[in-house]
Amino acid sequence: MTAAPATATTPAATKVVSPRREIWLSMRANKGAMAGLIVIVLLILTAIFADFVAPHSPVEQFRENFLQPPAWAEGSTWAFPLGTDDVGRDVLSRIIHGARLSLIIGCIVVTISLALGIFFGLLSGFFKGVVDIAIMRFMDIILSIPSLLLSIVIVAILGKPDIAKAMIAIAITYVPHYARLARAAVLTELSKDYVTASRVAGASTRRLMIDTVLPNCMAPLIVQATLSFSTAILDAAALGFLGLGAQAPTPEWGTMLADSLKFLQRAPWVVTFPGVAILVTVLAFNLMGDGLRDALDPKLKR
Repeated sequence: MTAAPATATTPAATKVVSPRREIWLSMRANKGAMAGLIVIVLLILTAIFADFVAPHSPVEQFRENFLQPPAWAEGSTWAFPLGTDDVGRDVLSRIIHGARLSLIIGCIVVTISLALGIFFGLLSGFFKGVVDIAIMRFMDIILSIPSLLLSIVIVAILGKPDIAKAMIAIAITYVPHYARLARAAVLTELSKDYVTASRVAGASTRRLMIDTVLPNCMAPLIVQATLSFSTAILDAAALGFLGLGAQAPTPEWGTMLADSLKFLQRAPWVVTFPGVAILVTVLAFNLMGDGLRDALDPKLKR
């Protein structure tokens, strides 16, 4: 009697997870990052549809409703859910439109500073020597000056304060952070075998910079950009508070704080709600940035 042949057991196929899905799964496991992401998505939707969401125009004045308290206060009305300011403008409508302006400020500042930082970081990392020393010492000089003070000086040099000059000033103060980070990433990548192989294959310096090295340096730069987004919003609000950013009647959160500070004791809501908007937005971007850093850095993955 012959024994029945043994049936070979085939192991279950290993499921391959794409890098993007792996990042998403890591982010989803981080409750703080997901909370920040949800708030950011809501902010973006609010900014896009501000004209439809806001109950009133951000500059419309209701002169019979000066310093109207929030709707839940006694003697108030739901026509102005968060009350009105000292000239009768709806606080909620101004905060909603201020979200649009704050997100635009963050996008422009991060885009300008990231582009310049990558440019200087690539030059410094590839050419070394005198070029590296000159660029890095210049970045050290910028970093030695407090960012807010440097932004004030730049706005003063550029002329009459407005939101565009404030964005340029803030972007300049952020360039050294990206330049140093890009340089460190470039130096790390240049020592790897794939870069050596590209050199041997005859790749030009420009091709090495843009096509070979830069894509592998983007992970830390993306994380830094996410974290800088919140700082840019905070710095723009600080400049607006000092009168060096957006000018009245522009609905910018820092300007709203500056205009209403004198009513802090009489009408605290005109100061509280713009401050809460800044707090929630900055906290959301910081939480998402921390989660993104953990997801992109293999050393921090659980």
